[in-house]
Amino acid sequence: MKIAILDDYQNATPSLKCFGLLANHEVKVFNSTTRGLGQLAIRLAPFDALVLIRERTALNRALLSKLPNLKLISQTGRLAGHVDVAAATELGIAISEGVGSPTAPSELTWALIMTAARKIVPYANNLKDGLWQTASVNPQLNGLGFVLKGRTLGIWGYGKIGQTVAGYGRAFGMRVMVWGSEASRNKALADGYTAAASREEFFAEADVLSLHLRLNDATRGIVTADVLARMRPDALFVNTSRAELVQPDALEQALTRGRPGYAALDVFCSEPLAADSPLLRIPTVLATPHLGYVEQDSYELYFQHALQNVADFADGKPANIHNPDYAAKAR
Repeated sequence: MKIAILDDYQNATPSLKCFGLLANHEVKVFNSTTRGLGQLAIRLAPFDALVLIRERTALNRALLSKLPNLKLISQTGRLAGHVDVAAATELGIAISEGVGSPTAPSELTWALIMTAARKIVPYANNLKDGLWQTASVNPQLNGLGFVLKGRTLGIWGYGKIGQTVAGYGRAFGMRVMVWGSEASRNKALADGYTAAASREEFFAEADVLSLHLRLNDATRGIVTADVLARMRPDALFVNTSRAELVQPDALEQALTRGRPGYAALDVFCSEPLAADSPLLRIPTVLATPHLGYVEQDSYELYFQHALQNVADFADGKPANIHNPDYAAKAR
């Protein structure tokens, strides 16, 4: 089979132990992203199988219809809304799903919380310029960092990642407060945490507020300007889940107004994030380039399953197929 691995910015996949699963196939690893429909169609048209790194490339109906040779889309991790499943099924294209792990994104979330709370990045950067214990040359931004013990950690979304981050908060002596579905709040109470009485209370009381929601039609834009305005001027807003959970431009405007005072972000509506993004010009924002799952053990896990799915499909033994109805129209 002719196989393309898309959007491997760091050219990491050829060095993975599992890469040998494709030794008997023709493999092309793309290290850059192409966005335009025409360019993508030209790039991907020759391939029988595409291996997607999470959601870096969207495969919609218009694009899939221009890929006559495509037989398989192999997803690293779980499938999300970036693939038009109905279109793929109608075109006879199989979609195989992989597995995920909450460990790397949970640890990154906590690293961002600690780094932002103690202002580690600006302190470290200013030290290189000879400025001792200086978070900013702007007196208004040169305040002290804060410890986490005794403060309130708000978690919206109490799935595997949310539960793991809650455990970190407990270990650091924080009061953990959960908001989400009724089932999530009840589970949090059973685990010994606090459930917020309302979304408004949740935003108003959190010293650190971290999002751990899935993105779907119900959650898109669920964080509005109104609730962000309820956060305190010294509060930290953290998003390692999906940027689209936040109403467009609401966070930028809220930070400009000083509520919340700080943000730590790993996800953006357009990725890779443009160098002239307004978020990168706000000094109270700590931004990382979507590193939540970008880690050695996670890559080995994700690609072990994704590449094995490709190998199995090539051997006529399709496994972990999300859309089994594809077979009726397979090419």
